[in-house]
Amino acid sequence: MHQMTPLIRSKGREMAQAKSAAGASRSAPTRTRKSRAAKPPKNNAAELLPFYRDMLLIRRFEEKAGQMYGMGLIGGFCHLYIGQEAVVVGMQSAIGKGDKVLTSYRDHGHMLACGMEARGVMAELTGRIGGYSKGKGGSMHMFSREKDFYGGHGIVGAQVPIGAGLAFANKFNGTNEVSLTYLGDGALNQGQVYETFNMAALWKLPVIFIIENNKYAMGTSVTRAAAGISLYQRGAAYGIPGAEVDGMDVVAVQEAAEKAVKHCRAGKGPYILEMKTYRYRGHSMSDPAKYRTKDEVNKMRQEHDPIDQLRAKLLEIGVEEDELKGIDREIKAIVTDAADFAQSSPEPDPSELFTDILIEV
Repeated sequence: MHQMTPLIRSKGREMAQAKSAAGASRSAPTRTRKSRAAKPPKNNAAELLPFYRDMLLIRRFEEKAGQMYGMGLIGGFCHLYIGQEAVVVGMQSAIGKGDKVLTSYRDHGHMLACGMEARGVMAELTGRIGGYSKGKGGSMHMFSREKDFYGGHGIVGAQVPIGAGLAFANKFNGTNEVSLTYLGDGALNQGQVYETFNMAALWKLPVIFIIENNKYAMGTSVTRAAAGISLYQRGAAYGIPGAEVDGMDVVAVQEAAEKAVKHCRAGKGPYILEMKTYRYRGHSMSDPAKYRTKDEVNKMRQEHDPIDQLRAKLLEIGVEEDELKGIDREIKAIVTDAADFAQSSPEPDPSELFTDILIEV
């Protein structure tokens, strides 16, 4: 069972975010959320290179986090996103400022894709004051209202009704913003998910439920745990449309995301996207993943890796190898800097135990 931390935000937490952002400003920026300006034609270098950079940042960050966990520098739970990078990068490309994002405990990649600084995320993993939750949230509980990221939630499926609540706020306030609510194939069998589907459909809430189907939930194959493997159809009883998407192809994800976002902004209610993806590591760092073979994992890496596929496409359309190597060096420097910052940032004072508990009104 995952640990719980207070989910109520206060001015104190916002001040902490400002401090961590200030500390992080010395590093190169990780990513800035795109506006809803007109995009260049698809499948050209101008659009695909940022995808490559964003996915590579997540991959290298997670690899470093895994190393630091093995060194004992990161405690508690740690769920890596290696292999699933195309999902969040493709989805983020279709939204803009004001659109809300929240997910479960496999959340590092989502934070980086939202534009949160690598320094602040890594420092939270090591439990330091420079982290986004001042070292109290750890891997699973980070937030940034500035970047419209609402967690990181440790209880399986608990983020789903919260995501619908954010969508309700958007509709109640008369905005044209949407809520991206991520969940896993295992969480989809939780009862609160279907209560949320019902409410979202009944009130036509602008929420996109993104099922990251990595096939194994916490360690049980989806074919053994789910009656009916077309998970995007789970909303059919409520009249919620859905689609199955190749979650290892960032362009396919982007195209599906744009369709779903358009549906929500038009006032047509919720939408479900099932991303067929794959995690290369275990459920968490403590999971040896013996429920699948090494050959299976290697086959996915060799034939479907989202970064390798995009790299090959970029070379095919004329991007120079040196340019890609330059991006690789840039990302390595950002991640190295984040790791150094996460180890040098002070531990929080014990008095921090009594902050960010109650909301200030």
